[in-house]
Formats: sequence, structure tokens, C-alpha cells
Amino acid sequence: MTIALDRRALGALALAAGLPSLARAQAAWPTAQVRLVVPFGAGGAVDTLSRAVANGFGPHSNGQTMVVENRSGAGGTIAGQFTAQARPDGTTLMMADLGANAIGKVLQPSLIYDPATAFTPIIHLVNLPIVIIVRSESSVRTLDDLLALARSKPDGLTYASPGVGHVTHLAPEMLARRAGVKFTAVHYRSGADVLRSLLAGETDFTFPSVSTALPFIRDGKARPIAIGTPRPVPALPGVPAVATQFAGFEAMTWHGIVGPAGMEAGLVQQINRVFQAIITSAEVKTFVENRQAAEVIGGSPADFGRLIAGDIAKWTPVIREGNIRAE
Repeated sequence: MTIALDRRALGALALAAGLPSLARAQAAWPTAQVRLVVPFGAGGAVDTLSRAVANGFGPHSNGQTMVVENRSGAGGTIAGQFTAQARPDGTTLMMADLGANAIGKVLQPSLIYDPATAFTPIIHLVNLPIVIIVRSESSVRTLDDLLALARSKPDGLTYASPGVGHVTHLAPEMLARRAGVKFTAVHYRSGADVLRSLLAGETDFTFPSVSTALPFIRDGKARPIAIGTPRPVPALPGVPAVATQFAGFEAMTWHGIVGPAGMEAGLVQQINRVFQAIITSAEVKTFVENRQAAEVIGGSPADFGRLIAGDIAKWTPVIREGNIRAE
């Protein structure tokens, strides 16, 4: 009996001291190669962000490597399904986005995983602001002009989107409902095709990320009308927010890191700290801010979980009211 009590006492002492000991054990992450799954193809904004993060992994890698693995298609849900089915041991992570990690099930009811429960949020890395643009020859110079033009046409206006359910598809739909106008989406295969369609006059406007639009704005080929975030965008001084006319309007592209559901809390905290260090390092932060016109966020796993839950709540009514489906 005395031996048993001693063992229990030793166990209690270990538990009492446990958090520092546990932290020391988990500080070894990673103990194997880390795979960062990217839900879109090589060369796009998400891919370049992922590779910048992977390149910044070295000082925190514990001698391991991070491999970027592109698994594009189906609005990001191919990568989402792959990640959701991986072992929750920290060796498979995903560069999260709205479609695969928030609204995929609303867009595709037959999806075999539910983004609301299939992932462990780890860290919110960046926000990429989006901006309404028209071609430079357009008579439209303000958001009021755009809405007035839409009201003057029986079929409203067309806008280009890189795919069903992308934030650059849903944001114009939300604006149309708030403003009481008609917009019709024309979907293309890539962001490059979206800009090509606009400049060729195939569509009336688009609502891309600032990083995608900026080269065309600077070359004088496109005109910015309004930004989706309520905060000013340094790269577009003087361009007003949609929220100045429609209170509470906020739309942006965000990216962060998630893992499969069921990851141990201590492991999640350790991975969070590593990515926090990467995203705030001078080299990666400069890349995000200067090359992608984006905002570094960081924060806790709980912070990121709240963002994802909030976007599910925000976009679900837009999708259902517009009868938007990706299948």
C-alpha cells in the first residue's frame, strides 16, 4: 500500500511539475520532415506565401525540412480532404484558406469532411486586402458610379472571379445584396485569367486581392474603386473602403496554418510559436508587406479558430441566399 501511495505521489508531483517538462519534450518539434499542403497551384499568391514561410523555417526546424506540396482543385477541398485525413502528429499541416477550411461544406454538401470540425486551428498568418477594380477606360470612378451603372442596366454588371466560393466571388455577391443591385459572376480558372478578362472588356469589374491588382493599377491599366477592408491599405492611399457606404462590410483573403483535428494542445502551442517567429521575422514580414501588400497577423490558435467560425457565420447566408453551389 505504501509503495502504491508513493507511486501516486510521484505521479502527482510529475503532473504538478508537468507543464515545464511537457514543454521541454515538445520543444523538439519537428522530429520529422514537415509537409505544408497548399490548396492551390504553384506560382500564385498562396503558393508564394507558403514558400516564403518554408524558406523561413530553417532557424526553427530542429534540423528537419519543410516541403511545400501543392494539391490544387475543387476550390481547395482536395487539399482540405487530404489534410483532414492525415495523422494529427504535426508532420502534415495546411496553408488554410476560406474555401477549404471554412465554407467548403456549405458550397459542397456532399463533401466528405466538415471544415468546421475537421481541422485544428494553429495560427492566423496574414490578411490580404481585396479591391474593386475596373479597366482604366471605364467611365466608373467611384463605388457610387459602379452601383449606378448596375442599376441602369436590365441585367446589371458582370464581374470576373477565379472560382465558385472564393472570397473574390462572395464579396461582390454580398455587396449586390447590400446595395440592391444585380451582379453576375463569370468564373475563370485563375487570377491571371480574371485580369485578362477585365482588361479585354469581357467583364465589367473584379474584386481581386490587392497584390494581384497592384501591378495593373501601377501600369495604368486598371483603376481601384474601393477596398474590402475597413482599414486603409498603405499600397492604395486614398482609395475608400466599401464600409464607408455600407457599414460593417468587410471582405478579405486570409491564410493561416491548420492541422488535422485531434492534435494535442501542447503540440499545437509549440507549432504556433514556431510560425509566429517565422511570420514576424524581418525577411518574411518584409516579403508579406512589400510583395503581397498584406498584413501580418499572428496570434493564438483560439484567435484563429474564432476568425474561421466568424467567416462561416458571415458567408453562409450569402451562399444560401444566392443559391451558390460548387457542384
